[in-house]
Amino acid sequence: MHELDALRIAAAVAVMIYHYTFSGPAGGLTSLSFPGLSQVTRYGYLGVDAFFMISGFVVLLSAWNRTPSQFLASRAVRLYPAYWAAVTLTAVVCLALGTGRFSVSGTQYLANLTMFNAPLGVANIDVVYWTLWAELRFYLVVLALVLIGLTRRRVTAALWAWLGAAVLIETGLLPTTASRVLDVLVQAQWAHYFIAGMALCLLHKYGPNRSVLALVLAAFGNALYQGLAFARMVGARYSEAFSPAVVAAVITVIFLVMVSIALGWTHRLGRPWFAKIGALTYPLYLLHAYIGFILFNQLHTKVDPYILLAAVSITMIASAYALHRWIEEPVARVLRRLLQSRAGPRTAATGRST
Repeated sequence: MHELDALRIAAAVAVMIYHYTFSGPAGGLTSLSFPGLSQVTRYGYLGVDAFFMISGFVVLLSAWNRTPSQFLASRAVRLYPAYWAAVTLTAVVCLALGTGRFSVSGTQYLANLTMFNAPLGVANIDVVYWTLWAELRFYLVVLALVLIGLTRRRVTAALWAWLGAAVLIETGLLPTTASRVLDVLVQAQWAHYFIAGMALCLLHKYGPNRSVLALVLAAFGNALYQGLAFARMVGARYSEAFSPAVVAAVITVIFLVMVSIALGWTHRLGRPWFAKIGALTYPLYLLHAYIGFILFNQLHTKVDPYILLAAVSITMIASAYALHRWIEEPVARVLRRLLQSRAGPRTAATGRST
């Protein structure tokens, strides 16, 4: 499904340009701005929404017919090699060139290497790592389904229960403490994307049925509700206006594209080489933010802003390729072999679909 690879890298580039042209300057993390361009690129943060929906689709698809140990091994092989390299490189650059604006402690670095620093109350080394904690909690949901056995009925029932729990949290019908505890796993702010992606996985595997289609529509409605609320929050954070119509349109396009992919309507548009650029998505996402901000701050007085934007973007894409080719792939092979004896031979065939 090479169309997914193209969508993934497009979402990653959108997030990168959002950080470079809007959130970095607006948040005081860089010393230059792009007032005209940022009127459009400020909506690039919605690339994260696309990531979560893609993750719901491909992680469930890859979990089918795996044992729990195989599933956990496949996720470890997929996530950790690039992450360890990115955390280390980001820490080194922050210490060497961050000039105090981007600081890292030894304890923070070690905690970040586990990817479980958020529940420990330790700050992320890079702002973009917050999504990894959301992904890990989503994996717990999929792991629970793998433990009980993946079938269409069980997954469908679980998705309705998950969506119902999210709505209970959103509407404030639960006591505050209970709501906060439940939301650690439910993730009401993002659940609709994971749910929609998983429902579309069922659609892809088994074809349309009323319950799955209703799930996608319900998740879409919740995505609009939460998406507009989140846009207001981002606007308040940066004292900038976000168009509700544009936010709603982008979310709608994400859903329409994902439905088209799940139904196979876009299959003829896929190209095998999309897999090569899609493989850069994860390392690019991990590397681009703070390292890019530091490059902007080091060079903004010497280079035209738009030339610098292009140069930094190309540098980060090239760095993502280098990390993927010479660190992620070799380390993943070693880690896969180490885990294979416990997880089973299927882990050796783990792909790079998410």
